[in-house]
Amino acid sequence: MPVSHKEGALPEKAAELLHIEKKDIISWKITKKSIDARKKPDIYFIYTIDVEVAEEEKLLRRLSRNFRTRAGMRGIQIQKAEEISYHFPKAMMPSDAGRPVIIGTGPAGLFCGYLLSYGLLSDHPAERYQDGYRPILLERGKAVEDRRKDVESFWKTGVLQPDSNVQFGEGGAGTFSDGKLNTLVKDRNGRNREVLRIFARAGAPEEILYEAKPHIGTDLLMRVVRNMREEILTWGGEVRFESKVTDILIDSGAIRGVVINDTERLETDTVVLAIGHSARDTFQMLYERAVPMEAKSFAVGLRVEHPRRMIDRIQYGMEENPFLQAADYKVTAKTESGRGVYSFCMCPGGYVVNASSEKGRLAINGMSYSGRAGRNSNSAVIVTVTPEDFESGHPLSGIAFQRMLEEKAYQVGHGSIPVERYGDFKKAVTGKEPEPSRIVQEYPDFTPEQKGGYRSSSVETDAVPFAHVHLILPESLNLAFIEGMEQFDRKLPGFQDSGVYVSGVESRTSSPVRICRDETGQSTVRGLYPCGEGAGYAGGITSAAMDGIYIAEKIAEHGF
Repeated sequence: MPVSHKEGALPEKAAELLHIEKKDIISWKITKKSIDARKKPDIYFIYTIDVEVAEEEKLLRRLSRNFRTRAGMRGIQIQKAEEISYHFPKAMMPSDAGRPVIIGTGPAGLFCGYLLSYGLLSDHPAERYQDGYRPILLERGKAVEDRRKDVESFWKTGVLQPDSNVQFGEGGAGTFSDGKLNTLVKDRNGRNREVLRIFARAGAPEEILYEAKPHIGTDLLMRVVRNMREEILTWGGEVRFESKVTDILIDSGAIRGVVINDTERLETDTVVLAIGHSARDTFQMLYERAVPMEAKSFAVGLRVEHPRRMIDRIQYGMEENPFLQAADYKVTAKTESGRGVYSFCMCPGGYVVNASSEKGRLAINGMSYSGRAGRNSNSAVIVTVTPEDFESGHPLSGIAFQRMLEEKAYQVGHGSIPVERYGDFKKAVTGKEPEPSRIVQEYPDFTPEQKGGYRSSSVETDAVPFAHVHLILPESLNLAFIEGMEQFDRKLPGFQDSGVYVSGVESRTSSPVRICRDETGQSTVRGLYPCGEGAGYAGGITSAAMDGIYIAEKIAEHGF
């Protein structure tokens, strides 16, 4: 359908393709919507819709193979709709051994707590336990409304709250991002669909149920997280903020409880570790308690900014279209050395944000609001690293590697986000003179769009002194970054323009640690359930939420 079509045109088109009258369609709904920009600037939406019709079986018989083939030649497929329904497993009744404790209220912890609170039975989806499992969610940071104030204050003043920032607090690190909900995880059990349904129930736009690349946006995601918390409380769960787990209690190889803020002891025999990828002190504590874990591969890199109108022109063939949001992209490359380079957390019409959580160290992320209306579009361009790069066999060696890069970024930017033009970056690394920038000529008002203050080598004023982003990463990673940018430029002409802004360092792409678990979802410490991105089993909001649901299922199946 053309992007300018009216909503009423969809059932009319469906009726035409089915060779029936529009009045014969009892109901209809969109199940998938994507953009087709192969013939730019002629852009189309591609829909999959489910229709309920009168005399359905008769209609299906009438749609002969000959008709279906002709329709298929036009790119249309007609078939009987089959929807995967999610069912929480038939659960064992709660025991008297203490309520389950969930550490962390990012997507993994929040969804684990949500499902355990609701306590659905698979064969009676309308029923629930009177009180569910009444989980206790412990969050080291603050409630999202208070956390937002701390984050905005940090961006304005530079005063960091170690336990209330972009990384820590209700909603997890993904709260201050684009709120992207797409995932590559296969959804054989309907968990992905359930995540989207719960988000929509909590106030997210209904469009996330069918958009090919759904997103919520930082501004709306905060409200959604708060609404989910309120539902957990209504169902008998408990959410405690500024409650940092400083120790775990183990006896005879099984969990017996946790220690909160070094003083309070909370007894339980079921603990979900949904700690997020930045809980470095918690990883250290778990290591000292001999919880099995290992270093894992992840990726680090730099974030690049382009004018939003430029990316729109590349992807859509035009800079302005009232029916289209800011364009996104996804690019991958493989270098001659064998390293993977790819775009990550692409934020159309977004901002680069200071996402630090430790004093003297600086990490960045990307963020978009729901409207994606910022002047620039940015994404991280990241390079894969493996435990071999960490120069140590220690399970926490990846964390040490991250900290080294973040300390360099802090020093280069003097505490602010360091920014450098790509042409200057490439010249410093390779010695090659940059080509003249078309971006500078075509978009003279192009400046960094950042939250938290920046220092740039390209804006030469007393207030914004030089920053040398090329000094942050090791030379091998800088060269891989440049090789990736060159390959991306062949797919997206202008991507490696010398006027592009490069910021660093993007070091928190995923967890550098995997906390081992077995087929029951438990560590060798029985009753301890590693979960989500921080434990090494997810990457992004949706997959972390899906893993939280998975662990809730395991707890329900095996009791606690």
